[in-house]
Amino acid sequence: MSLTPSNMLPLGTKAPNFELVNTVNDTLVSLESAKGSSGTLILFISNHCPFVKHVNAQLSQLAKDYHSKGVNCIAISSNDVESYPEDSPLLMKQNAIDHGFIFPYLYDKTQRIAKAYNAACTPDFYVFDEALKLIYRGQLDDSRPGNGIPVTGQDIRNTLDNLIQQLPITEIQKPSIGCNIKWK
Repeated sequence: MSLTPSNMLPLGTKAPNFELVNTVNDTLVSLESAKGSSGTLILFISNHCPFVKHVNAQLSQLAKDYHSKGVNCIAISSNDVESYPEDSPLLMKQNAIDHGFIFPYLYDKTQRIAKAYNAACTPDFYVFDEALKLIYRGQLDDSRPGNGIPVTGQDIRNTLDNLIQQLPITEIQKPSIGCNIKWK
């Protein structure tokens, strides 16, 4: 299990646009069509990564908790499926169904979108405000597989709560840690 940290895209960066296939229903989804009215959480995840498996239930719950508050989640997988067939679009769809994801789970076949976001690991999290300016990048919380800390989503939840309440966003942002994106 590799331990790859986030690259920490500069705060204030405008969210790179995309149009990718949602593996759950085979429709094209753009950033513009899927963004939230209050904010957007973009997460780079994969099916096989133990760090993502560790937080899948929290990702599902977090999306459900914040959707009614105007925050939409968008998950993207950019892994090379030839070398990692468990990350294939068909299995992405099954993973989304199994975990009750209410958000699109998009496949970045060319890896162009992961590169545009400077994503490095799974999971990797980016919170954008209503104008799609980056306000947070980093970890979900301090929990990791085997460290005994409960998965709460505290870091992302605090950011989203502050965004919704129009309070300052903490400048203390820890990089996410996970499996490296499997580049072609």
